[in-house]
Amino acid sequence: MTTSTYPNQKPGLFTAIAVMTLVSGIVNLFWGFVASLTALSTFVGVICIPITIMPTVLGIFEVIYAAKLLSAQPEPLKPAQTIAAFEVASFIYGNVFSMVVGILALVFYNDLVVKDYFARLNGTVTPGTVEEPVPPDPAVPAAEPELPQPDETPQKPKHIRKVAEE
Repeated sequence: MTTSTYPNQKPGLFTAIAVMTLVSGIVNLFWGFVASLTALSTFVGVICIPITIMPTVLGIFEVIYAAKLLSAQPEPLKPAQTIAAFEVASFIYGNVFSMVVGILALVFYNDLVVKDYFARLNGTVTPGTVEEPVPPDPAVPAAEPELPQPDETPQKPKHIRKVAEE
């Protein structure tokens, strides 16, 4: 992956996370409303309404998070791996699209460019951040490394083996 040449420009994967989360949020809102209306059509479904509300609540959180990511002046945010995990768990409700978005979001959150962008948003430095080396000061002379001096008198071997003659 290449980093952007402009320091304040959002990386492509970051924008992809934001757009996918927004679309998944809209799909989850629709999915939750349809599931809740379907559940209201039967007596047993009325008892199960709290279960069918989960996609709607997830959709609300996704839309709010995506709006923060897509804003013109981004605020300090951390990667929402919890939202991505709940997107993956939405497979239980039959929402395969949201599951795929959750898996892709988890993969994109682990990209170095995205981690560095989140670190810049939060004002922290991560271990994956590459900093430019500082050039040496030309006014300070470089010290020459000392080479080890060889011993003047070689040591005499302690034991010499004699070869047996046949």
